[in-house]
Amino acid sequence: MPRYKLTLEYDGTGLVGWQRQANGLSVQEILETAVERYCGARATVHGAGRTDAGVHALGQTAHVDLPREASVEVIRNALNQHVKPAAVAVLAVERVAESFDARRSARGRIYRYRILNRRPPPSLERGRVWHVGRRLDVEAMQEGARVLIGKHDFTSFRDSLCQAKSPVKTLDRLEVARLGEEIHVEARARSFLHHQVRNMVGTLKLVGEGKWGVAEVATALEARDRRAGGPTAPAEGLYLVEVVYALR
Repeated sequence: MPRYKLTLEYDGTGLVGWQRQANGLSVQEILETAVERYCGARATVHGAGRTDAGVHALGQTAHVDLPREASVEVIRNALNQHVKPAAVAVLAVERVAESFDARRSARGRIYRYRILNRRPPPSLERGRVWHVGRRLDVEAMQEGARVLIGKHDFTSFRDSLCQAKSPVKTLDRLEVARLGEEIHVEARARSFLHHQVRNMVGTLKLVGEGKWGVAEVATALEARDRRAGGPTAPAEGLYLVEVVYALR
């Protein structure tokens, strides 16, 4: 059967995350239902990463084996028709080799966390940003972020239910920047632990508020104990921006 790579965006609000679950509607279920409506046959849609409930995506990637060939434009348009009314969109479809695997072939993942840093709460962006009313020191947050870059044991920033075999990950990039009223925290690694990005952002918020210094971030990292790390930032501010397949 021909294999196709899907590039997707979605609003995770109200969904249980990427993976199909019994307790609610998932992105995977929405797409698999759309594929069945289009093809008349069931197929599993394999994602590059399992985004949590409430987490959004600008560039999630998946692959699916379809029972028949068709042009990528026809497949894209058909799937977009059948995912309605869900806030899920197939941005691109590409025919790929049978050896391509959305998760195993990935060489990197880029996440962005959006903090709305102003006194008034969000209206249009409600559910898509973390609102922090107290002004944060971005330069201090960036200094704290530098401590986390590199290969480390990230147990202090790992959810207690994380199923990864090892807590050791290599964080290639962790950048903090202010863009008007928003602060963006962008992270890149080959893979991440469960809640790692959200836990790092929660920790950097403490730095931005002046409650923690860079030394406290280093101490938390070295403790290798989740209780030593900062709080978990809400899911609503997190976006999977891109899954990288070629080294760059």
